[in-house]
Formats: sequence, structure tokens, C-alpha cells
Amino acid sequence: LLLMSGSWKSPHWEIDTRFSFCAVATLALLGKLDAIDMDKAVEFVLSCMNFDGGFGCRPGSESHAGQIYCCTGFLSITGQLHQVNADLLGWWLCERQLPSGGLNGRPEKLPDVCYSWWVLASLKIIGRIHWIDKSKLRSFILACQDEETGGFADRPGDMVSSY
Repeated sequence: LLLMSGSWKSPHWEIDTRFSFCAVATLALLGKLDAIDMDKAVEFVLSCMNFDGGFGCRPGSESHAGQIYCCTGFLSITGQLHQVNADLLGWWLCERQLPSGGLNGRPEKLPDVCYSWWVLASLKIIGRIHWIDKSKLRSFILACQDEETGGFADRPGDMVSSY
């Protein structure tokens, strides 16, 4: 549901930038970006930007790699990516790389294959993918692979999962 604030929510859940990204991505695929008040939608997403360059799920929420992907994806689709301080955001994203080579989604969290994807994709969107040690990341991801049965775990030594 599109709200007057330019934000989106599901019928049963909270307001969240994930819904903004999904809505705009869908509208872009349908060639219908003009169906909404894009200025309001962009204003809402930008209001979720934090002092560290990252984005939260709503204004005042902590920066989170999954939300950063949604917001940078949204801003890229809408032609507003220039409103992001790519160096500051790139720094925050690069700080997610830990000695194992894996990336976490927030400070003080463990590295995780899933968050490695969100961070890597966000770095690609803002043109800063070269700021991380890709070789160490590749080694981390491959260490999470189950070579016998296939699939990937969230981190080395864990069971593989379908997500």
C-alpha cells in the first residue's frame, strides 16, 4: 500500500524500505514509474539515510546492509543515486568485511554469505566494489559450500540452507 508520505507498507506489516524497492522495481518493469508521486517516494527513502552513509528500514533506524541494497537499488532505478555520498556509504559497506573475508550486515555481527551478497551488490551499485578484498571474500564463500551435496551455509561449518 502506498501511503501519503511516499512510503510503502504491506497490508499486515510495517512501513519498510524493502517495500519501496519492490514497488519501484515492479513499476519499472511494467513501465509505470509515472503512476506514483516519485518525488514523495524518493523523499521517504532519502529520509532513511543515516549519518554514516547507510540506510535503515525507516527514518531513525540503524543502517543495515539489506536496507542499503533496497535503498540504493530504489535510488538507482529512479535516477536519484547521485543523492548518495558514495564514498561515505562505500566506507560503511567496506567496514563490513571481517578478517575471515566474509561480510556482515551490521557492526558487531558475524560474517554471513547472505549479507555478503547484500553488501557486494550495494558496492556494485555505487561503483565501489573494488574497495573490498574480493579474493578473501571468494575464499569465505567457497568455505561455506558443501562440496558433497551442494548448496551453501551462512558461514563455514554450518549446515547448508535453502535460502
